[in-house]
Amino acid sequence: MTSVKDLHVDRAATADRLGRGRFAFTDDYSVFDWGKMPDEIPGKGASLCAMSAFNFERLEARGIPTHYRGVVADGETVELDALDADADAPAEMAVDLATVPELPHDGRDYDYDAYYAAARDNVLVPLEIVFRNSVPVGSSLRSRATPAECGLDLDSWPDEPVTLPNPVVEFSTKLEEGDRYLDVEEAERIAGPADVNELESVALDVNDLVTERADAVGLTHQDGKIECVLADGEIRVADAVGTLDENRFSYGDQQVSKEVVRQYYKRTQPDWVEDVAAAKARADAEDVADWKQFCERTPNQLPRSVVRATSDLYRAGANAYTDTSFFDAPALDAAVDAVRDL
Repeated sequence: MTSVKDLHVDRAATADRLGRGRFAFTDDYSVFDWGKMPDEIPGKGASLCAMSAFNFERLEARGIPTHYRGVVADGETVELDALDADADAPAEMAVDLATVPELPHDGRDYDYDAYYAAARDNVLVPLEIVFRNSVPVGSSLRSRATPAECGLDLDSWPDEPVTLPNPVVEFSTKLEEGDRYLDVEEAERIAGPADVNELESVALDVNDLVTERADAVGLTHQDGKIECVLADGEIRVADAVGTLDENRFSYGDQQVSKEVVRQYYKRTQPDWVEDVAAAKARADAEDVADWKQFCERTPNQLPRSVVRATSDLYRAGANAYTDTSFFDAPALDAAVDAVRDL
């Protein structure tokens, strides 16, 4: 299904009925839209499953609809909160499935009318809804908006991270070959029958929940994203939510998310990172969807010490966030100290 999880379909979705399936979270990871990278991060998949299930159950308790049905443990679908304290961390999640029709395109010209015509009801909304509570120095938001447009009393972006007075919500594409941010008009067009204002409201509700939980365990929630399905006219939060992949957290001044690996590649394999950026730019200029064909380099494997430290970070982060010792991992502050020196 993606570079980080597999989909097992138990009952296929149709235009008139939701399906049933299971996400099997793997230990693979992806950075810079590359897809599956050459290493695995042990424990990563189960940590994402646990954090996402934890958040889904609390969203449902707040009356926010989701596609979540429970985690899979010993072949049974149960709530994460119902697992014994000494249970192994689940790596499978049971979900309702929506249809995801083919998105026809000619180069980078995508036909969303055809996409929705093939779906009718019970469809994946082909958008990612991004929420930001802060703006780090390297954030792409700085190139798309002024500080004033983000509610800040500043003439220009400072050379330091900025905390926003209120969250900023943006929309980006989900099913295109390369992600791109959208203005409101194009987001409305791509959202089709889904209401953009409602999508934004749901994203802010999710952001509130994740931010509150992060604060409670000593983390700072910087930004994240959600995906949604439209099922029988109702918007439901889908995919995974509030994990160290979908969101960025920090512990003091240290990142506690996939950003650790992303920044490591920037420092140690800058030629590959620059090649990826150049390939995306060339594909955009030539109106070509498959940008990877223009890459001359591929990423190298990570050192074993980096894999081990990153694994500890994911597992310690999940333990702290869920307040459950699912993983044999160091305390969060120790795991953070280990990646600080990478």
